[in-house]
Amino acid sequence: MSQYFEIHPVNPQMRLIRRAAEIIRNGGVIAYPTDSCYALGCRIGDKEALERVRRIRQAGRDHHFTLVCRDLTEIGRFARVDTWQFRLIKSCTPGPYTFLLQATRETPRRLQHERRRTIGIRVPDHPVPRLLLAELGEPLMSSTLMLPGDDVPLTDGREIRARLEHQIDAVLDGGNCGMEPTTVVDLAVNPPQIVRRGKGDIAMLGVLEAVPGGRV
Repeated sequence: MSQYFEIHPVNPQMRLIRRAAEIIRNGGVIAYPTDSCYALGCRIGDKEALERVRRIRQAGRDHHFTLVCRDLTEIGRFARVDTWQFRLIKSCTPGPYTFLLQATRETPRRLQHERRRTIGIRVPDHPVPRLLLAELGEPLMSSTLMLPGDDVPLTDGREIRARLEHQIDAVLDGGNCGMEPTTVVDLAVNPPQIVRRGKGDIAMLGVLEAVPGGRV
């Protein structure tokens, strides 16, 4: 049965942040709030935890997982970023955007898109994940908390626990943070393309064309 933490969305209790980080370090999967909607998170490189997230999401090998980073300094380790890409990302972070980039050799292959070898990168603007990332000292492997058969992501902490209490290890309930997922921008192509319209002003991106597809 998953642990349940009621965490303040503006001033998160550090004792709960530390407990959540310890659960992740020990191979756990958590549900946590972001600036767009709730997400599932686990330690980067943890194969067993990643497969648990795949089963929950019923995600195939074409699923784009996201590395949630504390700031832009972490991105270059896991993704190849040219100057024009960095400028666009910098103008929109922190915020509700996910950027698809070519993965580096340091990024585990199982996190990458099977054919394109791309990875999603995100820097959220929410106190809970930002403190959690600082405590972990590394990015968090993440996926939108959208369950099979649902039309929108889950946003109520108690409902998340009720539906996933035997599949995840902890729920960080930071209140309702909305049901609109991030806007996903493919920067692995030039010109860049919007793969999914979600939360966030697309005018900031300077990207006009939207294309279908893209599961994140």
